[in-house]
Amino acid sequence: MDWLAKAFEKRGFSTRQLDNDGKPMLYAELPGHDAARKTVLFYMHLDGQPVIPAQWAQKSPWTPVLKRRAADGGWEEIDAAPLFDGPVDPEWRVFGRASADDKGPIMMMLAAIDALKAAGGTPAVNVKVILDSEEEKGSPSIAKVMQAHRELLACDAIVIHDGPMHATNRPTLVFGNRGAAEARLTVYGAKVPLHSGHYGNYAPNPAQRLASLLASMKNEQGRVTVAGYYDRVRISAADRQVMAAVPDDETALRRRLGIARTDKVGANYQEAMQYPSLNVRGMASAAVGDKVANIVPDRAVAELDLRTTPDSDAAYLGAQIEKHILKQGYHLVKGAPSDEDRARYDKLATFSYQSEGADAAGAPIDSAIGRWAYKSLTDSFGATPAPVRIRMMGGTVPTAEIVKVLQVPFAIIPLVNADNNQHAANENLRLGNYVSGVRTIYSLVTHPL
Repeated sequence: MDWLAKAFEKRGFSTRQLDNDGKPMLYAELPGHDAARKTVLFYMHLDGQPVIPAQWAQKSPWTPVLKRRAADGGWEEIDAAPLFDGPVDPEWRVFGRASADDKGPIMMMLAAIDALKAAGGTPAVNVKVILDSEEEKGSPSIAKVMQAHRELLACDAIVIHDGPMHATNRPTLVFGNRGAAEARLTVYGAKVPLHSGHYGNYAPNPAQRLASLLASMKNEQGRVTVAGYYDRVRISAADRQVMAAVPDDETALRRRLGIARTDKVGANYQEAMQYPSLNVRGMASAAVGDKVANIVPDRAVAELDLRTTPDSDAAYLGAQIEKHILKQGYHLVKGAPSDEDRARYDKLATFSYQSEGADAAGAPIDSAIGRWAYKSLTDSFGATPAPVRIRMMGGTVPTAEIVKVLQVPFAIIPLVNADNNQHAANENLRLGNYVSGVRTIYSLVTHPL
């Protein structure tokens, strides 16, 4: 935090740490506020995902290294000196924790301001910046912090620099994001784990019951079969036209992901992102490996994440799943079932759900900020090929929470490469994206809104 504050102050910003229960957020403002200019608040986040160092192909994930593609298709470390005296290959990458998500865009902002000052230019908008300290845990406090500093953060528009660009690395504008919710489902068996020899074929196995219950929620095509789950989704003909214009190469995407076919939730990748999802993100029952035992487990647990949409929030989706569980013959209890519950009901489970703190958000593509951002990008990069416009991205950022407080329009303008391995080992930032990101921010701050 101190390093970031000094970095912004070095470039003439005034800074202020916004209290957040020991995890302050950083506010920075470029001086020279002009009432005749519109004010843009730039949002990025300074935190990163936890890592397992042993999974990284370098000495430390916290020490960034420069790499290039090797002849065998892998990545080899090279001397970082060319970053300072050139020449620089745009395909080189900086590998390190949070290099792309989301420290890279912060450094792009600093470099863009450096370039502006070096050119003797002045911004065409009033520039404010907020760096979130808890985005990777769902930004649970962003709304509270922003409400407490509403006057300080007052603006005419919000630009969010988070998420990946389109795979082509063409300038990208995003006008919505899915939200995130979490759910936990526990299916109960006997009071205690049982000897599988004595009780297999007699005591129902909760792991198998959980597997069957989860399987009943999605079909072989990956579509959620929970009644009503997609009923609120509305996609217009104009929306489909926007999505059809996105230059996705789904053959290449499947190859990169290592999958033979895709789920059939939408007609294509873009359309799939417009629907709420139901994802099993973890399961546990008894033990495996060297701790395995010949038992019938006493319970089985599944952790779920639900990606919400502006028309289908956590409360709605969770309620539909709960109804589905009941239709499968389960009796839902709060906490561990009592002896009375066990004597009365064959199928026992607990189910809970809640928002992870970030709701879905959407904005019109032809809004004033959308037109401003599009002109900024086309003036800088050209109109052929045109910037990619995406109706709604699949990932989650705290757009809704910010917009609800400040009540101004927004645009998400991602700056990093799509194949950056965010949230995983060997996260990286492509240097070509770093350069184009600096150009993007420079163009935004030099175009009047």
